[in-house]
Amino acid sequence: MRRLEPGLKAGRLDAADYVKNFSDLHPRLGDHEALVASDRCYFCHDAPCMTACPTSIDIPMFIRQIQTGNPLGSAKTIFDQNILGGMCARVCPTEQLCEEACVRNTAEERPVEIGRLQRYATDIAIEQGRQFYTPAAATGKTVAVVGAGPAGLSAAHRLALHGHRVTIFENRVKAGGLNEYGIAAYKTPNDFAQKEVDYILSLGNIDVLDGQMLGRDFTIAELQQKFDAVFIGTGLGNVNALNIPGAHTNGVIDAVEFIAQLRQADSKADVPVGRDVVVIGGGMTAIDAGVQAKLLGAENVTICYRRGKEHMNASEFEQDLAASKGVHIRHWLQPKEVAHHHGHCSAITFEYTHLENGLMKGTGHTTEIKADQILVAIGQKLDGYGIEGLKTEGSKIAVDAEGRTSVPGVWAGGDCAFGGQDLTVSAVAMGRDAAESINRSLAMSMAGVTAVA
Repeated sequence: MRRLEPGLKAGRLDAADYVKNFSDLHPRLGDHEALVASDRCYFCHDAPCMTACPTSIDIPMFIRQIQTGNPLGSAKTIFDQNILGGMCARVCPTEQLCEEACVRNTAEERPVEIGRLQRYATDIAIEQGRQFYTPAAATGKTVAVVGAGPAGLSAAHRLALHGHRVTIFENRVKAGGLNEYGIAAYKTPNDFAQKEVDYILSLGNIDVLDGQMLGRDFTIAELQQKFDAVFIGTGLGNVNALNIPGAHTNGVIDAVEFIAQLRQADSKADVPVGRDVVVIGGGMTAIDAGVQAKLLGAENVTICYRRGKEHMNASEFEQDLAASKGVHIRHWLQPKEVAHHHGHCSAITFEYTHLENGLMKGTGHTTEIKADQILVAIGQKLDGYGIEGLKTEGSKIAVDAEGRTSVPGVWAGGDCAFGGQDLTVSAVAMGRDAAESINRSLAMSMAGVTAVA
């Protein structure tokens, strides 16, 4: 390894180190490994794992199909409920969802490797380009989908399957949303996000227009005039600001931007990283940013969270992963001020916190941590630009159980909609279910029935 230098610097490591550090976190199971793993499933009649899955995949069925040597049939079972099952197998917190519910998950046993088995089947189908679906006869109806992230892609695929013509309006130059720009590189190597997008679009009936921003290039009202229905799946486009002195100093970077830069870089060696990196936050973004900073060659990486370990949104698995990579996680610290030297951050002061009558409060005592790069991961929020006419709830778009917004003919789902869990799998489920609601509404209009809002 090269000598580490202070300040932001690209190319801290040798080429071989980047390849090793950003290799697949959980390589796909081999054929024999998949058979052994599938043989551990009890195929429970009440399937608690299936109940725990936000997309309600028939998990016992798809595992049984792997066990009987039918991975393509298994993939279809998965895609029937979750067309983004390949990505979800990589990024879902399965240890908190299906695998936590597995009856084998005891003090003596580990759960069935549901996530890795799901990846095994879906990877085979995508690699073979096996398209299981044919769109229904064209209905003549058109639907606009705003945002090509998990919710938008899920909705578009289901709508196209029903025979409707779908046009996706995407702000960025690539489709995929969070899967393309916001997931750690070691979780989705080999450009998998785009391979999955291509697989979804291969169904047909879906057009993607990139560089199209809601509120700038078009309005919801304009879409309503041109299309029979509209689905909003824009995600959370803004980030919460770090409102402390020195927050705008050079070297203080939004963690989402840092991750996106790394994902889109032609070479990991092109991405600069500090020697002493501090990450502020306690969610998945903080973990992804901290781990990747370490993998890029940072010597010291510290994640600081204002509450305790048990309050962190990042799963225990992800916290353990960070620790295994040499990332130090500190709790009960809230940022107070960024120090700088010649205009670049040099340290950050934190105040110790504690709970008092259930409320987090500062103790008045502080500590300083050296930092030549500070990654801010304190949450994202809805970008209200272009959605002024929609009712909001809890700072997100208000929707009913079917994803309908306060404006007739407009649905929403995913992270931008109230009720979403800020998970890829949850966004997929909301997009899929909203698409079914849209399809029912369009079917009623074709039959001459007025839908009840």
